[in-house]
Amino acid sequence: MKEIFKHIIIFALSQEAKIAVKRLEPRIIGITGSVGKSSTKDAIALVLGTRYKVRKSVKSYNSKLGISLAILGLKTEWLNPIRWIRNVYRGFLEIFAKTLPDVFVLEMGVDRPKDMDELLSIVRPEIAIVTAIGETPVHIEFFQNENELAREKSKILKSLPASGCAILNADDDLVCSMKEKTNAKILTYGIINDATIRASNYKISDEGISFRVDYEGASVPVKLHGVYGKHNVYPALAAFLVGSLFDINLIEIAETLWHYKTPPGRIQMIEGVKQSRILDDSYNASPLAVRAALDVLFELSAERKIVVFGDMLELGKKTIQAHEEIGKYVARHTNYFITVGPRSKFAAESALLSGMPREHIMSFSTSQEAAAAIKPLIQQGDLILVKGSQGMRMERVVEEIMSHPEDAEKLLCRQDKYWKNKE
Repeated sequence: MKEIFKHIIIFALSQEAKIAVKRLEPRIIGITGSVGKSSTKDAIALVLGTRYKVRKSVKSYNSKLGISLAILGLKTEWLNPIRWIRNVYRGFLEIFAKTLPDVFVLEMGVDRPKDMDELLSIVRPEIAIVTAIGETPVHIEFFQNENELAREKSKILKSLPASGCAILNADDDLVCSMKEKTNAKILTYGIINDATIRASNYKISDEGISFRVDYEGASVPVKLHGVYGKHNVYPALAAFLVGSLFDINLIEIAETLWHYKTPPGRIQMIEGVKQSRILDDSYNASPLAVRAALDVLFELSAERKIVVFGDMLELGKKTIQAHEEIGKYVARHTNYFITVGPRSKFAAESALLSGMPREHIMSFSTSQEAAAAIKPLIQQGDLILVKGSQGMRMERVVEEIMSHPEDAEKLLCRQDKYWKNKE
């Protein structure tokens, strides 16, 4: 019965969203990829918000239901059926609203075959951005391989009108190969490979990152305050391209991005116990995202570096290999390696075989167990990376070792009542 009710609600809200978009014809930007969707969405919405009324996907809700809620300006009501019925009523009223936002910036996620078809039945973007997929992408569990996953995601490009625009990550081979999927205008962004817009002179410090953006003969300096890692250059580059399509100049975009912040649980620097620092990247994990987080850890200076790593989920047959590769990577520049979950034990074993001392490796079944054991280990000057898939609930580790746990609600991910009550 619960499943029937769920399907009825999703159907009703998606139909309302479809009618609302068709009636008021806002401009729609769709973002897909295996990593970086939320950061790219937030950067683009921030830039466009200086000139236009913008509505974006809430948090990382990128399913058929999530996109419908975003379009209708509604929030999830989790397991409350009365409030879901109220949402349907409010959605009906939104259809007849005098105005919708000028621009929607929507995440479009793919977990299974035909997911993109479902999303495109609601909205057809005029601008589509594909962020990154990587060699071992997340959400590959229900696909034969990364190429099949890429084909599903590339449907967003096939749906573009000839007058539309595809914005692709030039540094991801699978994403670059999607160029042939559309007749729309193609723009690319990158750091390594040739692209329409490129970043150079990347630098990182405790204050954040800086780089230069080169585009159409112009070059501007960019600083992202409190933002860490080369992977965060990519959302900024995508925002520059979208901003330029909306006639916003480069200097204005650079000034706006100074105020850009990554969402909770995405490489946030948090004060830890005993005058340590925490790199909180606990929102989710994929092989590409874990390597990016480790690179940030390696780039920053610290007395000791500790990695607390939870299982990467939804990797299917690539699970063991992916975790082993992370273990090798961790062993290079890390003093302690703490793993959480059965899959991450493969990473622990790999780190041991790569030369990391056995006494510097610990494995636990749950995030609560790991949190209790880690706290006595921490010393002044430590830098601690916390990373893992959503289902591992690694934010619990951060809450245990942060200096001011009373700030958890505003600093950490998954702090609403639904998640706090969920095992």
